[in-house]
Order: sequence, then C-alpha cells, then structure tokens
Amino acid sequence: MNKILVCPVAFNENVKLKSAIGRFLQSPVRERADYLVVDDASTDGTTGMIRGFAAQGVQTIRHERRSGVGAAIRTAIKHAVAAGYEVLVIMAGNDKDNPCEIPRLVEPILKEGCDFVQGSRYLGRNGAGGDMPFYRKAATRLHPVLMSLATGKMLTDTTNGFRAFRLSIFENQSVNIDQNWLDHYELEPYLLFKAVTLGYKFREVPVTKIYPPQKLGYTKMRPVVGWWSILKPVVYLGLRIKR
Repeated sequence: MNKILVCPVAFNENVKLKSAIGRFLQSPVRERADYLVVDDASTDGTTGMIRGFAAQGVQTIRHERRSGVGAAIRTAIKHAVAAGYEVLVIMAGNDKDNPCEIPRLVEPILKEGCDFVQGSRYLGRNGAGGDMPFYRKAATRLHPVLMSLATGKMLTDTTNGFRAFRLSIFENQSVNIDQNWLDHYELEPYLLFKAVTLGYKFREVPVTKIYPPQKLGYTKMRPVVGWWSILKPVVYLGLRIKR
C-alpha cells in the first residue's frame, strides 16, 4: 500500500468521472498513490463504470443514499485513517483537476513537513480555464476575502476542492468532522479554516482548474443554497457559533 490515497467524490458524473479516472491511470502519479472513488449513490451508471476499473486498482465505496459531498469526503477520510494512509488528496470527480499536479500538493507534506496544502487556481499563470461562468469567477474571488478576514491569514482560493492533508490532523479533537451540518459543501471550508486557525503548517500551491463545456454541466451546486453552504463555516466558526 502507498502512503497516499487520492480520492474524487462523485454523484452522477459518469462521463466526466470516467475521463478523470483514465487521466489518473495514465499519469505517473499512479505508481505513488492509491485511488478511491466515493460514489454518493449515483443513479446514472456511474457505479458500474467505476467498478469496470477494479482490475486496474481503482477502489470504490458507494453510499446507499445520497448524503452530500461533505459526507462523501468524511467517508474517504475515515477509510483512509482506518487503512493506515498518511496523506489524503481530494480532487474533483467532474474532471476539472489535473492528476499530474498531485505532486505539487503532496511534496510539501512528505518533504517539508506541511500538514495541509491547498491548491489555488489564482497562483501562478495557468489559473482557471475552460468555460467558467462569470458568477463562479465572482464567488471564487469573494470567498477567499471573507475567509482571510475570518482566519487572519491571506488566502487566494478557498473554494477549490483540489487539496491534500496529513491524516494525523484528525487526531486533534478540535477537528470534529462528525457534525451533521458538515454533510454538504461545508466540510471543505471547515477543514481549511481549522487547519489555518489551529496553527497547522499550511501552504497554497498553484494548480489549474479547467471547466468543462457548458453542455456537460458546470457543477451540481445550486445557487444561493450552495453558496450559503460554503460560506456557512466562515460565519459559524468566525463567530464561534459552531466548533
């Protein structure tokens, strides 16, 4: 078993997830990391498609009912801890992230002692590409400003799901992922907020984020409800309403 587990989470991402898995399997990272897909009760054939890669070492855990992206990441975290992995990499199940950039996230952890490495599309020259809608550009610029104010640390990309962290951080009882309010988009900014404010060694690194053509769908996040979901941890933790 490798020290690193790479995990996309997905709900009804048959076409895009198949491409994401294929890109990982063709990348040099494959020799250094194991791969697990958490399937959040897909109904479009995603489940069978993932199982078709079993002979190539792709692992999968399927939720029996749709639980949310946060709940799926929680499943990945608990599996990785129980299995003895050292580092977990979370990436998009909709093929927006480049698996060849995974070393940018894990090398600072394995070689420099970082605990949490956040990928940022707003560092470096590549940035966000593809068919990224304007409202997403605005939201992904505003959220880091609010998170920076709440944590006291300058951050550039706090909604990017492409990140890696040392699994030992979950030994800290102040990082409580077993809260029902973290089941959807809340868990990812919650983890980032905790890593920064608890003093873990943190870094942002430049990564790309390529949006698919509009006909394939940008995201499953719903306006207003989804935006509040990613903003909620900043408000709740910043005001100490939640822990």
